[in-house]
Amino acid sequence: MPKMKSHSSAKKRFRSNASGSTIKRGCQNTRHNTGKRSSGRMRRLTSGSTVSKSDSAKIANAIK
Repeated sequence: MPKMKSHSSAKKRFRSNASGSTIKRGCQNTRHNTGKRSSGRMRRLTSGSTVSKSDSAKIANAIK
């Protein structure tokens, strides 16, 4: 039986804590055209956020 491969794009976009209980993701709208956005908005977008509970199980399987 071959090994199960993890989803390569999911590995780059999401990360979990050591216990695997929460999964973090980066915010969108931070790659280009950032000069027109306010500094406060850009500061809020750099912090990232957590994945919702409904999506966390699906993403955890893709990361493994």
